[in-house]
Amino acid sequence: MHIYLAGPEVFLPDASALADAKRSICARHGATGIFPTDPVTCPEADAVAEDWLAIYLRNEAHIRRADALIANLTPFRGPSADAGTVYELGFMRALGRPVAGYSNDALPFLERTRGFLGGGARQRADGDWEDPEGLHIESFGLHDNLMIDGGLRAAGYPLIARAVREADRWRDLSAFEEALLALLKSL
Repeated sequence: MHIYLAGPEVFLPDASALADAKRSICARHGATGIFPTDPVTCPEADAVAEDWLAIYLRNEAHIRRADALIANLTPFRGPSADAGTVYELGFMRALGRPVAGYSNDALPFLERTRGFLGGGARQRADGDWEDPEGLHIESFGLHDNLMIDGGLRAAGYPLIARAVREADRWRDLSAFEEALLALLKSL
């Protein structure tokens, strides 16, 4: 079982060490973890001049070759998950392959969004919330945007969310391992 390891860890200064740790956990459970920066044969990526497009094409090649995907949905640069990770999760879901997700932040999306907006969020007369522009803030009690939580649930996999110390939010892999085990158990 080859599992694509989606997440914003690629931006960390020690990304390769974290990739090794995740691959080691996968191997311990009989799976092969594929990190986005792992080498992959991709003639389309080799043929383009733009670095960003080559990265995209290689990541897509990894996803197409993987049997499943686990996404790190820990909020990244705001109240929601990394946009690239969410794209990869949706792409794999569209391919009809198993997907699982985890987050090292257990707060619901509404609470995180309100915190991100500071005093700018307002409660409306109907009890729902809106941002400073008057736009409705999702308040379904979900971990993130309903399309993320819904995609995981429709695929039959939970989103594992744990509260971890802020200093450990990118390196605590206990929720990752739990998501991996849930994924492997269901196959």
